[in-house]
This record gives sequence, structure tokens and C-alpha cells, in this order.
Amino acid sequence: MKNWQKVYENSSPVRAEIVKGVLEDNGIQAVILNKKESVYQIFGNYEVMVPVNDALRAVNIVKNEISFSNA
Repeated sequence: MKNWQKVYENSSPVRAEIVKGVLEDNGIQAVILNKKESVYQIFGNYEVMVPVNDALRAVNIVKNEISFSNA
């Protein structure tokens, strides 16, 4: 995916979808890449990718506006 940059990575597809939704609500195009091992879905992560031009803004949104509690 040339000209795209990873801004979030997690093993939870739900969290990746939430991040994607928040970025899209802020006008940033985002896609999720499934990097899970296809056989057992145990190893690997989901990566949220955005266009390189939006990466800095996206990282700031992920860092400052999205939090997941571990409760």
C-alpha cells in the first residue's frame, strides 16, 4: 500500500474498527489491514492505515482522542 502509513495496530478487530470510525468522522480516509495468521487467527494484528498526507493528524487523533480501558 504505497503512500499509506500505519497509525494504529492491535489484535482486536473491534478496536481497529473504532479507530477507523473516529478517523473517518474527522475526515481522514482509513482502511484496516488484517495481518492475522489465516489458519487459527491467533498471531498477528489489525493495522489501521491512512494516506501519508494525513498520518500526522491521524496519529494525534489516535493518541489524544481515543482511549480504551482495560477493565
